[in-house]
Amino acid sequence: METIAVQQPAPPIIVKIIETPKDPTEGLADVLIGALGVTGVLFAGAVVMGLVMGAVLYWLRSRSA
Repeated sequence: METIAVQQPAPPIIVKIIETPKDPTEGLADVLIGALGVTGVLFAGAVVMGLVMGAVLYWLRSRSA
């Protein structure tokens, strides 16, 4: 007796098509503001750390003299 294997068909692939926004640069402003915000925070942190390190070095130098 011979057995015949039957392969099940693959499930269908469903593709959902979404509409693109009318203005392609609509989200660009949000990205730019976010990037500038991150840059501003990093810059402010660097300035504060520079001032703190300068004050610490000034204080250490004045103690040793």
